[in-house]
Amino acid sequence: MQSFVLRAATCGSVLLLTLTPALAQQQPQHAMVNAGDVTWKDGPPSLPKGSQFSVLYGDPGKDGIFVMRLKFPADYRIPPHTHPADEVVTVVSGAVNFGMGATFDPAKTTAVSAGGVVAMPPGMQHYVQVGQETVVQLSSRGPWNIAYVNPADDPRKSQ
Repeated sequence: MQSFVLRAATCGSVLLLTLTPALAQQQPQHAMVNAGDVTWKDGPPSLPKGSQFSVLYGDPGKDGIFVMRLKFPADYRIPPHTHPADEVVTVVSGAVNFGMGATFDPAKTTAVSAGGVVAMPPGMQHYVQVGQETVVQLSSRGPWNIAYVNPADDPRKSQ
């Protein structure tokens, strides 16, 4: 019996030592970001040209929670699309017109101003239009992706 306990303890220790680095990589990272510390980059190729973004927490390309900010110039539009995970969008500055459905119709949008929140489940078809420069904060689970309802609207196809 002692031999069995010793072998089980040894196997458990080896397993723990093997898993510890992997578990450590999955632990949440601490983040504090003030508005003035946000570093903007050109928007991802999956969005129409002109946007900028900054990842504040996590990694949108990997499994797990992330937070990113998107800055849209005046008169910016994102055609109807979906995402594979829940999205919570908070308007930081400016205003965004959100529309739901497969067809872009500015008359069927709802304006959401600074401080407002939009939450959407996975697969919800929606589109975006802004009139003025606007910053939104997107919280979701990666890997983040965008699938355009009309494949011809996908800016990655024109590159």
